[in-house]
Amino acid sequence: MDTEHGTPQRLRALSSRLVNQAALAANRIVDQELTGAGARRYHYALLAAAEEYGPSSQADLGRRTGIDRSDMVATVNDLAERRLLDRAPDPEDRRRNVITITPAGRRELTHLDGLLAAAQDEFLAPLPEADRRNLIDLLTRLVDHHRGDHG
Repeated sequence: MDTEHGTPQRLRALSSRLVNQAALAANRIVDQELTGAGARRYHYALLAAAEEYGPSSQADLGRRTGIDRSDMVATVNDLAERRLLDRAPDPEDRRRNVITITPAGRRELTHLDGLLAAAQDEFLAPLPEADRRNLIDLLTRLVDHHRGDHG
């Protein structure tokens, strides 16, 4: 495929470039699925974290999802306006907000799970199931290593 486009062999042999090219394709596919549902990747990440970890501060959710502080405020505002998250002052520290997923937020998360499963299938279409599992394992090890979880 790249040979037809004249991509130099040196570039085709760079794992970092290949991962980046694959990530661009994956993001495009995921964004198309989510956009059709009126959602964004940050919405999914925040709903997933709120569901998995229970009531949490915005700061904790930001650390768990990798969402920047300024983006976190906008994302929480958006999801709270849509009644997918509740935001309330922390009874132990009124300067902080506690974020909790609502029943509507759980339903939306389930809906988005289905869309993302379809997006994963589209992205990984050329790979048999064993290769998909292997790819997930390899990528997880790389991410964990470079995140510092290898100790």
